[in-house]
Amino acid sequence: MATVEAIQPPDSPRRRGLGRPTPSDVIAGLVAGLFSIPEGMAYAKLGGFNPVLGLYAGIVPTIAGSLSASTQLMLITLTSAIALSSSSALEQAGLEPSNGTAVFTLTCLVGAIMAVAGLLRLGSLTGFVSNAVMTGFVTGIAVAIIEGELGDFSGYKPVGPNKLAKIFNWLVNIDQWVPVTVAVGVLTVVLALVFKRIKRTENYSTIIVLVLVTAIVAVLKLPVDLVGGIASIPRSLPGLSLPDVTLMPGLAVGALSVALVALAQAAGIGAAVPNPDGSRNSTSRDFVSQGLANLFGGLFQALPAGGSLSRTGVGTGAGAKSRWTGVFAGIWLALIVVTIGPLAELIPMAVIGGLLFVVAGEIIVGKIPDIRLTAEASISSILALVATFLLTMFVPLQWAILAGALLSLLLFVGQAAGRVRLIHLVRDDQGRWAEQATPTSLPSHQVVPLYLEGTSFFAEVPHLKQLLPDARDATGSVVLLGLRGTTSASSTFLKWLEGYTRQLHANGNRLMLVGVEPKLMTVLERSGLVAMIGQENVFPAEPAIFGAMEAAEAAAQAWIARGAQ
Repeated sequence: MATVEAIQPPDSPRRRGLGRPTPSDVIAGLVAGLFSIPEGMAYAKLGGFNPVLGLYAGIVPTIAGSLSASTQLMLITLTSAIALSSSSALEQAGLEPSNGTAVFTLTCLVGAIMAVAGLLRLGSLTGFVSNAVMTGFVTGIAVAIIEGELGDFSGYKPVGPNKLAKIFNWLVNIDQWVPVTVAVGVLTVVLALVFKRIKRTENYSTIIVLVLVTAIVAVLKLPVDLVGGIASIPRSLPGLSLPDVTLMPGLAVGALSVALVALAQAAGIGAAVPNPDGSRNSTSRDFVSQGLANLFGGLFQALPAGGSLSRTGVGTGAGAKSRWTGVFAGIWLALIVVTIGPLAELIPMAVIGGLLFVVAGEIIVGKIPDIRLTAEASISSILALVATFLLTMFVPLQWAILAGALLSLLLFVGQAAGRVRLIHLVRDDQGRWAEQATPTSLPSHQVVPLYLEGTSFFAEVPHLKQLLPDARDATGSVVLLGLRGTTSASSTFLKWLEGYTRQLHANGNRLMLVGVEPKLMTVLERSGLVAMIGQENVFPAEPAIFGAMEAAEAAAQAWIARGAQ
């Protein structure tokens, strides 16, 4: 049964506001904040940046993004894909990752691009991405999260030209795994699954495991890689950093690619993590929120950031209830850095790897119903899912989601072209309208009511031509073409309609358009088709479903009767 929150109107003050934080948000924020230390530093190092900048990407950007995001539980921070694409953007501009001013300028520029994309409502373009494509994309990202943590989990960093190759390389090189590191990683996974199944510890399982396994490693002095091995954590907050406007032209193209990567990753979060209050998320608003996160982050020494599925999964797994989880994550991270930063250096990297294994596994398990639904839908949906998943394994994420969107569009075109129907309406014995097969040839001196079911999409026109009755041998007939529900028309459809009208008129027949919607009427008038067909032969849509059809039928019968006289 729906909750009161889930059925509140869109303009509800509670939905517009920030809501109230809960104790669960405080704990979930603490867990996410702790995760930001090793994960952020590791990702920054992966891109060749100062690891501390990855740490700072979890403070200001996360807070600013959480306060403004439409997807309430989405955490905005640095990801591995963003770090790598940012490094590439700087390289293309002839700049080094060690150039702090260039890095912060890139962050601000990425934020500006994201914000503009959101203000232009380009987030609506993600609506062209089908559920099958989005399921393959989110599942692929989850597998990518696992692939990215294989080295920390086992002590052996796999190599290969793509993600699947690296996973295969990892599996065939078990002899190079470090036993003690694997033991810590496996212990982390087992304890996480156990504590998640205990109701009292379910929401706190991540923080319990993080602290417990870290303590075990410290007490036993196990020889595993620690966060401190990446870099030392300074007890200071980021200072003010101003962008260099002169660097922006050279960074523009690279910044666009970074923005695409970040927005593509975040696009899957709304589908994977719905809002707790049941409200709809707005992708365009999420674009703006990520833009603000980067604009503010760039002013405080942060690397580019975007919606992170792994960090969002950590937060939700720790019991996140609202957007306040992200706010607390940033605050906790800042407090940890300035107070007990060196203690966080004791966290084993294998623990982080194990916990992210669990997060990614939960994402994949959560997508199983969608995978089954896709499998039951159609072969084309299955192919779309598999193709998008494989794309996330072999190509950069921004190209994977763009290719997925193109694939969705092609599927729509194919399905739309085959979905158009032309229904022949006839009167039954009681005078009611009934469906009948469309005649192959147009009979002379008769009224033939036809109803177009589908859209006026250009790809449907060739199929529509095949469905129409042949009018070459008919005279004195009237074709009633029902267009109720069609609100727009492509130029291809208009050109076909003009040609069909001329064909009917040439043999003394007539075409009447029935149930024409106001928007379509405007298009027909501007194109000159109303004048060609005759204003008296165009019947606007009426409230009654068959009102316009009955009026047109009466007018057609009268026209045929006058011709017979």
